[in-house]
Amino acid sequence: MLVLVLDSSTPAVTAALVEVTAEGVTARAQRRTVDARAHGELLAPQVDAVLAEVGARPADLAAIVAGLGPGPFTGLRVGLVTAATMAQVLGVPAYGVCSLDGIGHPAAAGEPVLAASDARRREVYWAVYDGAGQRIAGPDVDTPVVAARRARDLGVTAAVGDGAHRYAEVFDLPLRAEPRYPDPVVLAALAAERIRSGAPGDPLTPLYLRRPDAVAATARKPVLP
Repeated sequence: MLVLVLDSSTPAVTAALVEVTAEGVTARAQRRTVDARAHGELLAPQVDAVLAEVGARPADLAAIVAGLGPGPFTGLRVGLVTAATMAQVLGVPAYGVCSLDGIGHPAAAGEPVLAASDARRREVYWAVYDGAGQRIAGPDVDTPVVAARRARDLGVTAAVGDGAHRYAEVFDLPLRAEPRYPDPVVLAALAAERIRSGAPGDPLTPLYLRRPDAVAATARKPVLP
């Protein structure tokens, strides 16, 4: 089954095509551009590019997998709206996966690991994974100092992800070089059982973890002096 994977939860805008079979998940094509200000401009052309690379059409897709975040509001919603719209138009299921799982799950390698992405405002989105790659804490958003303290309490021995690199001195943990951003093949693998079984699609609820900056006014302002 040909599956489209989208993630826009980090500065890395990612579109990939994978093939899901009974044996596993295989990458077919991928485009990734790191640009925190151009999610809306980049994602659709990348989808076109990966489809063209393998000679496929949107109608050939069996499912769509989307990274749910956590991530900043503007960038994250680009990927989720794209995934939800394509799924509805094509009549295929869309499955959501926590984006940090695409960083922490493959990096665990037998020991607890902290996965962190940049949340801006001098904060990180973070989660902790046990030695088998299962998430045991998070996702959450905190200052690097708080995230580092929580990680130490959970016995973490390494850190991974762009946020971990950005605040390496604060975390003071050995750094895993990769994955720096959510791995689309891993996101697809984490949804593979749902894809193979034809499970109903998910509502793709975003993990913003913060209230939006813009809020509705609580009272009307006078227009006359």
